[in-house]
Amino acid sequence: MAENDMQREKDTAAGWFRTLRDRVVAAFETLEDAQATGPLSDRAPGRFEVTPTRRASDDGSDAGGGLMSVMRGGRVFEKVGVNVSTVFGRLNPAAQRAMAARGVAGVADDPRFWASGISLVAHMQNPHVPSVHMNTRMFWTPAAWWFGGGADLNPCIEYADDTAAFHAVQKAHLDPHGADLYPRLKAWADEYFFIPHRGRARGVGGVFLDDHCTGDWAADFALIQDMGRAFLPSWLPITERRRGQDWDEADKEVQLVHRGLYAEYNLVYDRGTKFGLATGHNADAVLMSLPPMAKWV
Repeated sequence: MAENDMQREKDTAAGWFRTLRDRVVAAFETLEDAQATGPLSDRAPGRFEVTPTRRASDDGSDAGGGLMSVMRGGRVFEKVGVNVSTVFGRLNPAAQRAMAARGVAGVADDPRFWASGISLVAHMQNPHVPSVHMNTRMFWTPAAWWFGGGADLNPCIEYADDTAAFHAVQKAHLDPHGADLYPRLKAWADEYFFIPHRGRARGVGGVFLDDHCTGDWAADFALIQDMGRAFLPSWLPITERRRGQDWDEADKEVQLVHRGLYAEYNLVYDRGTKFGLATGHNADAVLMSLPPMAKWV
């Protein structure tokens, strides 16, 4: 694809990620407004604090940025971050090695890159409401472009019907792109979100893909859009069903210990965390996925 054509595709993708961010932020604040039952129902509804972010380039030139939107201490959300960014520049040697290790050729010869995406992580007040993660992104180098992303559910108190409902919506959004896609992306998520030193997954799975490029940009972009569209209908109904459920200190203890798994995974294994820190993106935005409180036993 010619570089000027690719610029149009980049702009289209970045615009979509911003649109999805706006939809999610609005839906989350509406959820806060609707909380009418439960231990925290008399608390004022939470609101997002929005902070512009910038990528730090080596030479001080413009390297892009985005928006970090974080809500803390709400009625439904204990902490939730929804970030969107579009960054560009030159890959430093560490990032070049990481790209080469993944089989991306040519980055040492021309280390320019461009990346745009949305990333969100929600940690909940009520231990019966599952934490959740979602991200979708597009990455470009002169040698290659691709899409990646996924979503996974992270309950500390598991309910089989919640897990089934989450996966059913993910499958319904993937099936139009090929009947083999959901089983493959589910298996990929099961492998990717696994914590080797604990010998277990951090949650109940979801879907995940990376380095996705069939050569048909429009088809690949349509897939990544549907992965983003699946998020709200897969998770909001579960939250609406569980948010008023009673919980006690024992439930909270289970939640805090389970959050330790999330922190361990994101700090030790998560590819996006490592890449964001290695390429100079805003550290607070990269680490916003960490829970507000966690315990280890």
